[in-house]
Parts: sequence; structure tokens; C-alpha cells
Amino acid sequence: MDMRRIVAMLAEEAEQQIADQVWELAPSERLLALEAQTGLRDAVGPPDVQEALPQIDRLGQLREALAVLAVSLARTHGRLAWFLSGAIDALEPVLRWRALPAERGGTFGTVLPSPEQYTQAEEAVRRLRDTLAQLTAQPTNPEGEQEGPGAKPA
Repeated sequence: MDMRRIVAMLAEEAEQQIADQVWELAPSERLLALEAQTGLRDAVGPPDVQEALPQIDRLGQLREALAVLAVSLARTHGRLAWFLSGAIDALEPVLRWRALPAERGGTFGTVLPSPEQYTQAEEAVRRLRDTLAQLTAQPTNPEGEQEGPGAKPA
């Protein structure tokens, strides 16, 4: 299964748990998810920008996205940790990629990914970022009105 499909399944499950009110993010989780979303946005840019970069830079940015997820995972527990863990697992192939040819000697099991694999991983990171954005959106009250700062009074 490709990274995009795995991330899509994670996103669907998260969205369903939020909709069913099985998963209600605490303020600290919301802040951490927002930090992770920002980190992912900073790590992987728009498709046209990414595709213009050398492969070594694209790989570096994908590794940065994995680092953002790993640091966030280390700072939480429960459902947010499970979601982040699934995201890291989905992007696991990136850990075996290399951008440089092996001139001589071993490569420690790394492989040269195709341009399509870079694109697939970057799209998966963008979907994770979008899902985290949905998770961090202002909660709504039972009448469906937005709560919190910036909400319009009833």
C-alpha cells in the first residue's frame, strides 16, 4: 500500500473519531498538533516548489517532516500519539532512501527512490498537515457554533 493511501486511512479514522466525539483534543494536544502542522508545512512546500528542488533537498525535507512527527510523538500520549505513530509508520520508506549514488562499498540497505516516490511521500506529508489543521480547528458547541477566541457571540 502506498504512503498516500495509508495516510488517507489515518486521516479518515481521525476525522471519524473527532466527529463521533470519541477523540476530543485537550488544549495541550491541540497546541502540539498545531506545532506539528506548522513544522510539516515548513518542511514540505507546494508541489511545484518541491519538484523543482534537487533530490537531495527533497529527501532532506522529507526527513525533516519525519523529525517533526517524531518530536511531536515524544511529547504526547493517547490518541494523538497513536495518530502520529501511524503517520511515522506510513512514511517509514523514506528512512531507507538515499539521494546519492553508491560509488563503491555498501549502502546500508538504502535505495534510490524514483521521482514518483518523492511525490507520493510529499503528498502524504501534505495530507497529514491538512488533517492536523482539521484537528486543531476551533471546537464547536452542540449548536454547531464556533467556540473560543474569535467566535461570534450568539
